Amino acid sequence: MKTRAAMRELAEISASQWGMVTSAQADARGVTRLDLSRLADAGDLERISQGVYKIAGAPAGSYLDVRAAWLSSDPKRLAGERLSDGHRGVVVSGQTAAWLHDIGDLRSNRTELTTLVRRQTQRPDVHYRQRDLSEKDVTIRDGLPVTTPERTISDLVEDRTDLSIVANALRDASRKYELDLGQLETSLAPLAARNGHRKGDGAALLNQLLAIAGMDREA
Repeated sequence: MKTRAAMRELAEISASQWGMVTSAQADARGVTRLDLSRLADAGDLERISQGVYKIAGAPAGSYLDVRAAWLSSDPKRLAGERLSDGHRGVVVSGQTAAWLHDIGDLRSNRTELTTLVRRQTQRPDVHYRQRDLSEKDVTIRDGLPVTTPERTISDLVEDRTDLSIVANALRDASRKYELDLGQLETSLAPLAARNGHRKGDGAALLNQLLAIAGMDREA
């Protein structure tokens, strides 16, 4: 495909995807991998990660690596289509979700994603976890489906993150959002026993985190 025509196709695809396009999306429009390689060599495209490109000069925005990882997790479909998947689709989670919510002092060197079915990848910069999330567990942040602060905090506990770090995230979240503590208790309940509390006692684990954070639940 000629360069100008290829760029028109890519610009159209990327318009609602933060200036980004996957090689699978490009191929569906007749833009081959060879075309992509030539455009990248010419400086018209920037290769962000395996199979994901950004239009040169398009605003980079925030969380470029997270966006690229999320796009590549279902590379044929457009971002707009995938957002309607909600909790049944691929959702940003764990430390990556905490980073997007700007809670706690957490920044992983990989993008963490949650999916309904088990998935594996050879990419060291992407990690999948399998979980059947509920609608209440997912929100939209910066155009990406992300676990809610409540779900994110419980995921951090499940990952055996130091509780003082989780408590910091909880404190930050309480300042930024109106947290549903009842929902958080429910999410923490399966993790209570491993953290020294009675089995299923999510309230006790939540109170422990609040105490570490120096917070008063009633307040």
